[in-house]
Amino acid sequence: MPSLRYLDALEYAAVLHREQTRKGSNVPYISHLVAVSMIALEYGADEDVAIASLLHDAVEDQGGLPTLEAIRERYGDRVAAIVRACSDSVANTLEGDAKLPWATRKLAYIKHIQQGTTADRDAQLVSASDKLHNLLCILRDYGNVGGDVWLRFRAGREGVLWYYRELIAAFESAHLIPLGLLEQLQHTYQELSHAVEQEEGFVLPSSDVPVA
Repeated sequence: MPSLRYLDALEYAAVLHREQTRKGSNVPYISHLVAVSMIALEYGADEDVAIASLLHDAVEDQGGLPTLEAIRERYGDRVAAIVRACSDSVANTLEGDAKLPWATRKLAYIKHIQQGTTADRDAQLVSASDKLHNLLCILRDYGNVGGDVWLRFRAGREGVLWYYRELIAAFESAHLIPLGLLEQLQHTYQELSHAVEQEEGFVLPSSDVPVA
């Protein structure tokens, strides 16, 4: 049974993201956060990690570093550290600062995953759970609307496929996430890339970094 602390985090996440929906839909964003938390729990997350899963997008999307400090005060240093590690633009989220270019942020995040130590295990579990749910949703929506799904992403088809391919490779080289979760990521990405090849005749180049 969920603890009162976890339920509090669920309510807090719902309030923070109350006006946010999933890209290209009217689905409340909290559905994604709950799904990520459930995936993380399935692969061994404890309460702190499960709470961080619910809040992993709060810094990026809902207030930047002030929100991170609120999370620290409410749920402690460990939860805040995981959330911060999952925020690829956290250094640029102070009010008035602009985010770095998309490719710059993503390359830095991929490098961070590759160089992970055992201290990064919790954050990588949350990140991998997040990426798995995102990939599952993209694969589902690709089956429903085809190539129109790429219109939801500033990075486009090439950027999305490149990012997930490189990030999964980084998770594989870091050896910090459960094998079953890595295999789920690999399988879902392979399904998506195969569908794109069959439907659009597109195969992602091996090394190019898309500009978005």
